[in-house]
Amino acid sequence: MNETTTSGAGVAEKIVPSARWTFLRALASIRIWWREAVLGTVNQGEVIEKRREDCLLSARYMFMTAMSGGIAILGLLQSSPAVVIGAMLLSPLMGPIMGLGFALAIGDYRWLRQSAKSLAWGSVMAVGLCALVVFISPLQEITPEIAARTRPNLFDLFIALFSALAGAYAMIRGREGTIVGVAIATALMPPLAVVGFGLATFNWTVFSGALLLYVTNLLTIALTAWGMAKLYGFTTMLSEKQTQFQNFVVIAVIIALAVPLYLSLRQIVWEANAARQVRAELVENFGSSARLSQPEIDFDSDPIRISAFVWTTSIKPDVETMAERRLSQQLGDDVIVDLKQFLVRDEQSAEQAQLASAKIEEEAAANERVDDLGARLAVVAGVAEADVLVDRQRRKAMVRAKPLQGATLETYAALERRVAATEPEWTIEMIPPVSRIPDFAFNGEEFTPEQASVLQLAAWASARNGMPLRVIGRGDAAEMVAAALSENGASDVRRVEQSGAVRIEWGDASGR
Repeated sequence: MNETTTSGAGVAEKIVPSARWTFLRALASIRIWWREAVLGTVNQGEVIEKRREDCLLSARYMFMTAMSGGIAILGLLQSSPAVVIGAMLLSPLMGPIMGLGFALAIGDYRWLRQSAKSLAWGSVMAVGLCALVVFISPLQEITPEIAARTRPNLFDLFIALFSALAGAYAMIRGREGTIVGVAIATALMPPLAVVGFGLATFNWTVFSGALLLYVTNLLTIALTAWGMAKLYGFTTMLSEKQTQFQNFVVIAVIIALAVPLYLSLRQIVWEANAARQVRAELVENFGSSARLSQPEIDFDSDPIRISAFVWTTSIKPDVETMAERRLSQQLGDDVIVDLKQFLVRDEQSAEQAQLASAKIEEEAAANERVDDLGARLAVVAGVAEADVLVDRQRRKAMVRAKPLQGATLETYAALERRVAATEPEWTIEMIPPVSRIPDFAFNGEEFTPEQASVLQLAAWASARNGMPLRVIGRGDAAEMVAAALSENGASDVRRVEQSGAVRIEWGDASGR
C-alpha cells in the first residue's frame, strides 16, 4: 500500500512540472512571436516623427480649433446633434493629447511640454471663444445637448478608453484613416464648448461637469496612448527609478479620476431605479385597463417634476395628490406629478389611442432624423443644407463635397463611412472632389494590404464622381489591377500600355 501511494505521488509530481513547463514554453513562444511578427514591423522613428508634427502650435492648429469651437457652441445652443458632430470632425485636439501619451512613454519631456503647451493654448482659446459667443448670443438656455455633457460617469471613461485604443493602434500601425471616427467617439471639443457656456452664464454646475468630462477624455486618451506605446515596445530614456515614479503617477491619476466618475454613476443608477418606481406607482393607480406614456422626469428641479399621458376608462381627479404623497415617501424627496388623462371607452380604445400617439411621435422623430441627416451631411461636406439631395422614399442621401484644406480621398471616404454608420437603413453617397490618388506601384502576383486599400479607395472615388481611371502598365499585373478596380465599382477603367510598374491615374472625359 505504501509503495503504491508513493508511486502515485511521484507521478503527480512529474505531471505538475510538465504542465508548468508547457505553459512557460507557450508563453515564451507568444513573446517571441510578438517581438518578431508585431514589434519588428513597427517603424518607431516614423511614428514618433508624425506624432511630433501633430503637436506643433501652428496657425492651422489654432484656426481649426477656433472653427471647431465656434461650430460646437452654435450646435449646442441650437441643440443640433448634426452641427455638434461637425465640430467633432474638425477638432484637431486629438494630436497633442496623443502626443502627451507617446512623449510620456519614451520619457521625452521636451516633447511632453510642447504637447501640453499646444493643448493648453488650444483649450483656452476654444473656451474663451465659446464663452464670447454665448455672452453675446440671445440664446443662453441649457439645451439637451448641453445637459448631456455636464454629467460624466464611468461609461464616458470606457468610451474614451476604447476610442483611444483604436486611435493609438491606428497611429502605430499606420491606419490613421480611422482617427476621424475616434475624434467623434471621444467628443473632445463639445465638452470644451460647454465649459465656455458655463463660464459665460456663471453656471458652476455646468462648468465643472463639462470640465470633468473633458479632463476624463483627455487623461484617458493620453494614458491609453502611453500604455499602447509601451506595449508596442517604444523605448524610454528614463532610469529605472524615474520609470517607477512615472508608473506611480499614472496609477494615481487613474484612481483620482475614477472616484468622481463612480459617484456620478451611482447617481444615474439611483435615477434609473426611481424611474421604475414612478412608472410602477402610476400604473398601479389606474389599473391594468389604462395605458401610460413614458413618464418624463426632471431630477434636476426642486421638487422633482414628473409628467405623463394616461388613456383611461375613468378619470381620477385625486390621483396626482396620491401619487405625489407615495412617491415622495419612496424617493425620499418632494415630488410634483402632472398627469394628462384622456377618457376612452374600453381597454382596446386605450391601446389604439396609445398606438396612434406613438405612431405620430415616431413619424415626427423620423422626419426630424431625416432633416438631421441632411444637416450632418452639409456640415461634413462643407456645403449649404439645400445642396444635399435627400430621397425619403428610396432612403438615399447624396452630397458633393467642397475641397477642404488638407483633406485627402481617404478623408472623404472616412466621412461617408462615419455618417453611413449612423444610418444603416440609408444609402449615403458623398461625392469627393478630384484629389490625388495615393501612391500605387504594382508588379507582383498578389496585392499587399496597402495596395488593396488604395485600389478600393480609387474605385470608390471613381464610382462617386464618375471620373474614369487609367491603369498604366503591361501584362498580367495590369490586368489584375484593372479587374480589381472594376470589381470594386469603378465607373470606367481604361488601359494604357506602358513599361514599368503598374500605376493608377485619373483619366478624363475625352477618353484619355
